[in-house]
Amino acid sequence: MSHSTTRLTVAQALVRFLAAQYTERDGVRHRLIAGTWGIFGHGNVAGVGQALVEAGEGVMPFHQGRNEQAMVHAAVGYARQRDRLSTQAVTTSIGPGATNLVTGAALATINRLPVLLLPGDYFASHSADPLLQQLEHPVEADVSVNDTLRPVSRYFDRITRPEALIPSALNAMRVLTDPAETGAVTLALPQDVQAEGFDWPEEFFAERVWRVRRPAPDPAELAEAVRAVRAAERPLVVAGGGVHHSGAEDALKAFADATGIPVASTQAGKGSLRHDHPADLGGIGHTGTAVSDDLARTADLVIGVGTRYTDFTTASGTLFQNPDVRFLNLNITAFDAHKLAATTLVCDARAGLTALTEALAGHRVDAGYEDGYRAGKERWERVVEAAYRADDDSAVPTQTQVLGALDAVVGDDDVVINAAGSLPGDLHKLWRARSPRQHHLEYGYSCMGYEIPAAIGVQQAAPDTPVWALVGDGTYLMMPTEIVTAVQEGLPVNVLLVQNHGYASIGGLSETVGAERFGTAYRYRAADGTFTGAPLPVDLAANAGSLGMEVLRAKTVGELRRALRAARTSDRPTCVYVETDVEREAPAAPPAEAWWDVPVAEVASREAAVTARERYDREVAARRHHL
Repeated sequence: MSHSTTRLTVAQALVRFLAAQYTERDGVRHRLIAGTWGIFGHGNVAGVGQALVEAGEGVMPFHQGRNEQAMVHAAVGYARQRDRLSTQAVTTSIGPGATNLVTGAALATINRLPVLLLPGDYFASHSADPLLQQLEHPVEADVSVNDTLRPVSRYFDRITRPEALIPSALNAMRVLTDPAETGAVTLALPQDVQAEGFDWPEEFFAERVWRVRRPAPDPAELAEAVRAVRAAERPLVVAGGGVHHSGAEDALKAFADATGIPVASTQAGKGSLRHDHPADLGGIGHTGTAVSDDLARTADLVIGVGTRYTDFTTASGTLFQNPDVRFLNLNITAFDAHKLAATTLVCDARAGLTALTEALAGHRVDAGYEDGYRAGKERWERVVEAAYRADDDSAVPTQTQVLGALDAVVGDDDVVINAAGSLPGDLHKLWRARSPRQHHLEYGYSCMGYEIPAAIGVQQAAPDTPVWALVGDGTYLMMPTEIVTAVQEGLPVNVLLVQNHGYASIGGLSETVGAERFGTAYRYRAADGTFTGAPLPVDLAANAGSLGMEVLRAKTVGELRRALRAARTSDRPTCVYVETDVEREAPAAPPAEAWWDVPVAEVASREAAVTARERYDREVAARRHHL
């Protein structure tokens, strides 16, 4: 074994190390860290910044961001599009640059998506203390603002000596590539240590391949799972994001084809089956379809595949109402597999579904059950058609007609990205997913501002794929900054900007919980001090144009259709701007088919809140604990 060394700074060594890391799954190799996003300040410019210049674009591609949170979102979008087998790193300065990472890190970890964070940190030597942007703690001198990243990171370390980088960097790669552990990984880099020289063993820079495991099911667990499926009369699969992460879509199709068991999907799992597969019932839960939720209420076995069972999926514990319902959870993490007191199958989604299908050979649900859910699927398709239909091309479109126009334009492999507001519910209920990655909903953290930077990451990961970021005016105002990055990089992302003058989703929720839409409209103050005056004269299309996008304004359904077709074939970043008709009642999104628990004031004098509380008490009585 060679004992030769190379003298480099800590930052130079880290960049060189990252460039030599690969993943491998099913015999296919991918570069693990495909590039680095960065905004430079005094905390990283002389360390990581200099190291990136030293390495050059051929070793580590660099992407210039405008907002630190947005850079994480872009890296997460990239990682999701690449099935978690490749991701990007994000470097920031100390202080606000570092704390701006927290929201993005939480999003990555909650969604089980890998991203490497490299924030600068205060001098490890304390030779300059306090320094610019330093938070001083009176009794814990080793605390920095980067400690805010600890609870939202799956692995965290502060590199206070050069040689400490070696074990920490290896651990960071281990976590990033572990399908059961992955999420945000943070290596905090004191600015003096970044620039410090050290004699590094050449072995540290050797090419490493991190094999992404596909653990098979335990034979005893598999046998118990088979018994549970064979005993069920009304089984239902709930497909979560783990189906996509595992690349298990074909295995799920084979399972559904062989057994006739229907499949409903979470926000992250939508597209696990094509929308036109006979067993695909669409979304489940609070924003689910009528057919999915009806089956969920009567299911005697719920087979969760790669799902976390959030409150939207379970309708806050009220959805699965069959007194005899039991759960079988196939998940790569034991933590998620054991939820709802389930029978567990702790394994890779593809491996587990394949094993189940083989072990269930010859088993199929009753033909009457299949006929029933297929009829329900046909009824729901008529609901979708009614919501999408726009007979008058000269009319101002509703939000569901906007989705209908987009549905008519996209190809099978287009990617539609959304995260927050009223659009996630409409998409979950109505969108006809035609490929595994088409419905890209970030609903683990439901983070406003995710969509545009994530679209950039997806476009980087899939350069020849049309990518659509769907945003409302509230979300757009949160984070339009990376439009500049898309223009700079020449990435032809499409932003479909829907203007509805406020927080439409929360406005509707506010009304149902007795808060009377308070503080949710973007309007002038009226004489009584409330925000009920005329809409604000904000021109978001002009703003997008000022940031370098081509802007296509659409006032009618017909104009919208033409604008969407033009955007899809454009070779530059394009914004389609449309103001929706929020007053017209139909066609509109179908109402929620299941409940969601948002507590209502127990004591109130206003009639709206009193009525809402009465309704809440009736709904919450249906909650049950599955033991």
